[in-house]
Amino acid sequence: MKAQGKTVAEILSNLPEDRRGPFNKLHTVIVENLPKGFEPAMSYGGLGYVVPHRLYPAGYHCKPEEPLPFAGIASQKQSINFYHMGIYADPKLLKWFVSEYPMHSKQKLDMGKSCVRFKKMDQIPYKLIAQLMKKISVEEWIATYEKNISSRSKKR
Repeated sequence: MKAQGKTVAEILSNLPEDRRGPFNKLHTVIVENLPKGFEPAMSYGGLGYVVPHRLYPAGYHCKPEEPLPFAGIASQKQSINFYHMGIYADPKLLKWFVSEYPMHSKQKLDMGKSCVRFKKMDQIPYKLIAQLMKKISVEEWIATYEKNISSRSKKR
């Protein structure tokens, strides 16, 4: 069930038939609503939406050769997964997302720290994802990321 590929185009074209439509629609919704500066790219071997090195040369602290991740999507065995680092890093944004979700999907929210799993392809809340993508600018994401990295290193 997992999409294979080494480029964004390869991932989008190598999806299982039953996932192709919903996954591509989710990708399109994300791209159409990405604030200026973010871009689709390969991120950790999957389809990500990142702050490119030209805007944030330091890259991701865990793996500096990777651009700073912001969001991502993946076709997993049981679901299409949507990842959004903002809902992990910003409690107010998480609260907003969790409260809005029931108004956009009949499916119970299946969520980890930054991961939302969609097991029913007809229940992906595309309008909610579009709204979420617009909520953080590149500058705000970099500031949030740096604040969280700084506070984490002080605790060590």
